[in-house]
Amino acid sequence: MTEVGVVFEPESVSTEALATLGEGHIAYVKQIRSEDVPGLFPQAPKIAPGLKLFALHAADGTPIMLTDSREAAIANAWSNELQAVSVH
Repeated sequence: MTEVGVVFEPESVSTEALATLGEGHIAYVKQIRSEDVPGLFPQAPKIAPGLKLFALHAADGTPIMLTDSREAAIANAWSNELQAVSVH
């Protein structure tokens, strides 16, 4: 078996190419505060302040869903055939 090394050189990737990287294949899970919900999900009902929530975003940053558990966000990604990654 042959190992293949991949080298990522950020300066050689255009902003446009970077923006579409993972599109349709990768989604990311990010922990957010309930105070951040109106800016990300304007259609969401009012939520009490101080809650820890999890948002699932498309690779380009588009919000997909909001939940109170990381596991539910990952399950939603899988059900939509997306590979979920975490953002800290």
